Amino acid sequence: MDITAAGGRSPPKKRIARHRTTVHVLSHDILCILFSFLDLLDLFRCSCVCKSWNTIISKSKLLQILYCKQQQSSPSSFDMSISSERFLKKHLQRSAIDRHRSSLQQGPIDVSQWKGHSVGVDQCRMKMGLILTGVGDKVMRLWSAENYKCLDEYSLPDKAPLVDFDFDESKVVGLVGTRICIWRRSGKRDIFSSREGLFTKGLCMRYVDPEAAVGCEDGTVRLFDMYSRKCSRIIKMHAGSVTCLALSDDQLIISGSSLGRVTLSDLSSDQRVSALRSTDSGGIRTLCFNPSSHLVFAGSTAGYASCWDLRTTRTLWNVRVSPNVLYSMNHMRGDKSTLVVGGIDGVLRFLDQDTGEVFSRCIMNESNISNSLRDSHGVVQIKKARRLSEDTRIDLIPKTCRPSIRCLAVGMQKVVTTHNEKNIRIWKFNR
Repeated sequence: MDITAAGGRSPPKKRIARHRTTVHVLSHDILCILFSFLDLLDLFRCSCVCKSWNTIISKSKLLQILYCKQQQSSPSSFDMSISSERFLKKHLQRSAIDRHRSSLQQGPIDVSQWKGHSVGVDQCRMKMGLILTGVGDKVMRLWSAENYKCLDEYSLPDKAPLVDFDFDESKVVGLVGTRICIWRRSGKRDIFSSREGLFTKGLCMRYVDPEAAVGCEDGTVRLFDMYSRKCSRIIKMHAGSVTCLALSDDQLIISGSSLGRVTLSDLSSDQRVSALRSTDSGGIRTLCFNPSSHLVFAGSTAGYASCWDLRTTRTLWNVRVSPNVLYSMNHMRGDKSTLVVGGIDGVLRFLDQDTGEVFSRCIMNESNISNSLRDSHGVVQIKKARRLSEDTRIDLIPKTCRPSIRCLAVGMQKVVTTHNEKNIRIWKFNR
């Protein structure tokens, strides 16, 4: 699916406008009828789409009615106080996470694949049903996770390489060469950027408004105020390069280094709080933080996955899950059970967050194309994936079935992967 070719498609903004118009044309009564055909979990997911849908679903009390049916109780006995609403949301969240983990553990897997860039793409982010991909051809693209169509593009301002990026509801933030750049997602499409020469060499970036943190080759983390466009602080974190970063909600910077250490620094005091040392000799290649459980996960160049409790800085487990480099790891927001890991051997692994145990491994059946979709945007191939047994010799599996997983992002019953090639893949776990 090469969207770089000219012709045959309307501008992204017009397509988005048509989609929004179609949604708003539906009346309150029609939406209520449509929502009545959904089960409890799907209805809860619809309530998170937008404020208007949430209001309709809440006022119609469809969630409460379906919950009472599931519990075999009378809707009239359900007290819709604030505490009851919170209880219902927690129940639905637990149900969603249970379904998510169960689908990752067993059941059929479909892999949708399409050509998203003209050259290799090795990074991806997924939020709110949207996927952002980039690095390679000097452009980032925003995709729908449901129909795989390109919704928007963000071009780089100069010839400097795109190192890292992330996005939210209002903007896209990227580390471009030695500068931080910000693209608005709506309205006037100005690009705000910092001055030249702020970083010796940035290797990774994460942000929480109003600051972006950049991990540098010289072992420092440089904090950038995205609105004043200035570097506000420089914190020495490591003797070696800062290879990966995560930010916590309570003002902590978590960084991994090429020398195998994970360190914590307090944003409020600019002081390094503590150092977490991995038990293997490899450098830290990737890490992620789970705010729901206060656990930090890291993957190394030697194939080890490690976990620490941020509250005690104690190591909980350290497991070698692969003989090669682990490039990326992630988990669904709010999920305290499953960690998804990918690396150089191209196997998608699913770990128990509490123990580090690998409970499932998957690869794509390269020659098995079950279906394909074609429209004005190109071709989306739909293939099947298979789960590997514990005694499967991975080195005997052709590399065409397991291209290196350079980056991954996790959503409800789906995982997006990029492989430093033109294709983007979405793994959908059905159960």
